[in-house]
Amino acid sequence: QMQLVESGGGLVQPGGSLRLSCSASGFTLDFYTIAWFRQAPGKEREGVSCIRSTDGSTYYTDSVKGRFTISRDFAKNTVYLDLKSLKPEDTALYSCAAKKTPGAAYDSWGQGTQVTVSS
Repeated sequence: QMQLVESGGGLVQPGGSLRLSCSASGFTLDFYTIAWFRQAPGKEREGVSCIRSTDGSTYYTDSVKGRFTISRDFAKNTVYLDLKSLKPEDTALYSCAAKKTPGAAYDSWGQGTQVTVSS
């Protein structure tokens, strides 16, 4: 059974950093595109970043470019999202998701990890 478990969230001051982890079990990352989404209270879920299975290419939404970095460790079967220069508007529940087929919807989701940026 495919499972994704996020960790690494927490409370951080503006300008601070966090590393989020998305650990996969029941499948290997090699053949899956992994994405990070976030949802703040009262707002729609937003795609933040993804790393593609085909060539390892990455995508970032404009608001996080230059501040967030996505990476993957095949040995640990884990995808990371490094968050730097955090802003209060980055506060949200961050979730990772997986899909095998390019162009298809993400069909496996984790439970999320909360990131709160506040002084």
